[in-house]
Amino acid sequence: QVQLVESGGGLVQAGGSLRLSCAASGDTFSSYIMGWFRQAPGKEREFVATINRSGGITDYADSVKGRFTISRDNAKNTVYLQMNSLKPEDTAIYYCVGRERRFYSVSYSPSGYPYWGQGTQVTVSS
Repeated sequence: QVQLVESGGGLVQAGGSLRLSCAASGDTFSSYIMGWFRQAPGKEREFVATINRSGGITDYADSVKGRFTISRDNAKNTVYLQMNSLKPEDTAIYYCVGRERRFYSVSYSPSGYPYWGQGTQVTVSS
């Protein structure tokens, strides 16, 4: 099993940037497909991005494509989410997620990821 801890959230003005980090421990990080979900107040959790085990393949929700970048450093057991050109509608709790798969595939459902961090709040003011 892997334990996930997010950091880097905060308050930022529209148009600004933030970088979220997710530190993993407890298992072989490079065995996991990693990703990010978010949950805005009153809404269901939604897919943001995923990255394959080596970091060479990424997928994004249409709402963040071109603005957010997911990356990973397997030597540091860390996955990142660089968020640029932030909008008020990006305000949410952001969760780091992981699932252990030999071959890459994308799950857009929260149920596809057994491992979750505690979440970090991102607030974008207009």
